[in-house]
Amino acid sequence: MSKAHTIYEEAYEMWNPNKVDTFRGYGIELSMGERAGSRFKDLDGNEFINMHSNGGVFNLGHRNEEIKEALIKGAELVDAGNHYFPSHYKNELCHALLNVSPTNMKYVYMLSGGGEANDAAIKFARRATKRTRVIGLDCAFHGSTGISMQAGYESMAEFFNMKPNPEHYTHIPYNDLESLEDVLKLNDTACVIIETLPATAGFPMPMEGYHKGVQELAHKYGALFIADEVQTGLMRSGQMWCVSKYGATPDIIVTGKGLSGGYYPMSAVIMSEEAGAWLKEDGFAHVSSFTAPELGCIVASKAMEITSRPSTQENVAMLTALFAKGLDDMVGKYPDFITEIRQCGVIMGIKTAHPMGGAALMGSLIKNGVWAVMANFDKSTLQFKPGLLMKEETAREVLVRLDKAIQDMKVALPL
Repeated sequence: MSKAHTIYEEAYEMWNPNKVDTFRGYGIELSMGERAGSRFKDLDGNEFINMHSNGGVFNLGHRNEEIKEALIKGAELVDAGNHYFPSHYKNELCHALLNVSPTNMKYVYMLSGGGEANDAAIKFARRATKRTRVIGLDCAFHGSTGISMQAGYESMAEFFNMKPNPEHYTHIPYNDLESLEDVLKLNDTACVIIETLPATAGFPMPMEGYHKGVQELAHKYGALFIADEVQTGLMRSGQMWCVSKYGATPDIIVTGKGLSGGYYPMSAVIMSEEAGAWLKEDGFAHVSSFTAPELGCIVASKAMEITSRPSTQENVAMLTALFAKGLDDMVGKYPDFITEIRQCGVIMGIKTAHPMGGAALMGSLIKNGVWAVMANFDKSTLQFKPGLLMKEETAREVLVRLDKAIQDMKVALPL
């Protein structure tokens, strides 16, 4: 019996019965213990390499020493502060984000989570355009708050009896500019919100010119283009913003997860002057007690400084090449199982031939000491997401364990 057994028993009663049942279905009761860098241990001392990174929260690894030091020193000086007042720490983070963003960006609004930030971005776009309709993807996830949930995968909103009003929300397929223009021709769209690479769908890759096409069509019909970069931003593509890598310039960029440094929940809406015009009209129109918390800004500024280093970009390039070669070799070795490798930098999806292949591979990897997660909207696909600072020897170890995990699956799945 695992040391986590009692925790799981209590969690079943008080926290989340379905999650407990799900993990027990894979034969594990994993609760995190010690952690550092790209690795963590469970309470029994078993070690895992983190290839999920909590969607990018641990972009810079677990318990990054520089982030931890910034947090501790910051806590000796400030607390959350007051959301009404300007602050040096808030300005510092605004500078850090604007300095690495497209030149059309003018304002930054800081919040706590990605869903909350996507909610805010859509509200800002509706205010700027005086329109209501939101066009999103039928395979996207933008968060679990009200507006963000309705803008994404419809079944999630329907689960909570929040079926999107078709006059306010339209969902279209990814990589389909014709469907996008058909809706935009109604001339009532406030914004088009796109996960640059839809994470929960397993990171399908865009066709040539897709994001630039979204930008041009949105502007042609008077709508704003929101790039949801909560999972794909902050250097994960090899550039600061994945949408920029694909040649597009959005009106709003939403970021989060890795902005936290793994320590303090932070997100941000980075926007053009048009999108942020409301800030000149009524700066008190959108408020929350934890918008731009000073301690969070200190942590996020340090995270941005580390993420922006040339050495970080160089490490991402090394990891990108290493995994590209290793996963290509894996396709050659298991062509009956792996049907496609989707990769942009250290954003990766492993598409399998089995409808539950991603889920089965997740379970097999856990037993081989690697934590990675299936794509929940396409369980044939596994999300594969190392941190930016993962060492070369660790990445090579991941590939060895992946090979072993696929071999082990031959017992459970017909390959």
